[in-house]
Parts: sequence; C-alpha cells; structure tokens
Amino acid sequence: MMSNELLQGLPAQVTAQCRVLVLGSMPGALSLLEARYYAHPRNRFWPLMAALCGFDVQLAYAQRLQCLQQSGVGLWDVIGQCERSGSLDASIVRGSEVPNCLPALFADLPQLRAIACNGAAAHRAFQQWIAPALPPLAAALPVLALPSTSPANAAWSLPRLIERWQPLQHWLNTPDPVISPATNGLAG
Repeated sequence: MMSNELLQGLPAQVTAQCRVLVLGSMPGALSLLEARYYAHPRNRFWPLMAALCGFDVQLAYAQRLQCLQQSGVGLWDVIGQCERSGSLDASIVRGSEVPNCLPALFADLPQLRAIACNGAAAHRAFQQWIAPALPPLAAALPVLALPSTSPANAAWSLPRLIERWQPLQHWLNTPDPVISPATNGLAG
C-alpha cells in the first residue's frame, strides 16, 4: 500500500496586470519536482496557451511565463497543500486539502476580468473553498470551467482544447490567436 505524501504547491505566477487567472487543482508530481507549472511533456497547457497568446511553445520556461504575463495571464492552483500519491486529482486524500488564499490575491489584481479553471477538479475545488469566501466584486467575475489540459484527459485533442479555451481570447492582451491550419475550424 502506497503512503500519501503531504505536498506543497507552487507559488503564484501573477502580476498586477493579470486579467485572466488560470487555476489548476494541484500541480502534478513532475511539476512539483521541477518547480514548473505544467511540466509533464504530454500536458497540453503550454501548446494551448502558445496558440492563444501567440508565442513559441519551444521557449524556455521563464520566457513562456513572461509571455503569459505580458498577455495578461496568471497561474496558480486552488489547492495549496494536500496529501496525494502520484499526480492524479482522484488520488488527493479528501479532507487533506488546504486551499490557497485566492480571495486575498484577487484583492491585489485590479485588472482581473475572468477566472479559468483548468479541469473539473479545479472548478469543483474553487466552488467549494474559494467562491463562498469571495467579496462581491470578485464573486461577480466569470468563472470558466474548462476541459483539463492534463494527459489524463486524453479524450480532448489539442484542437478541441484550443476551440473550447478560445473565449479567454476576449480578455487577453494579444492579437488574434495563432492557430495552425491543421487546427483551424476543427470541431469535436
């Protein structure tokens, strides 16, 4: 029987110019090990955001973060600590979760216009722990429940993810998204 480990999440990657805050549930094992958001090579987060924000997905991690921030995107997670073995959200030990202090962060983000939950687990955790604690102004922000970019969500191809995450474009500080001809107009 595997023992669960108390995990500490990653720090927020947010500037005061953040207009869209992308929230995951809790970083996976490789992301925690490498101290990098979405470090798993099969996670589609970086290719997705590169398409939406118009940057080269091959940039170094620090440069990708900078491109996100210049586009008005911040990153953090709903859960700041939990017990879990492995990387799957389903392996998080219920009752061990400690949410990040998102209401305090929102108070420092005057330009925040939308919250994007990367996956159903992030959205459920946000609704359970964060939404009830929000002041009225923050509670009025749209909260988008978007399909997970995780490799565990293999039913969603990158073109489908790009299409479903496209509404974020409304709040980004970028030109029209860079979508390759192979993904343009693809549905389903």
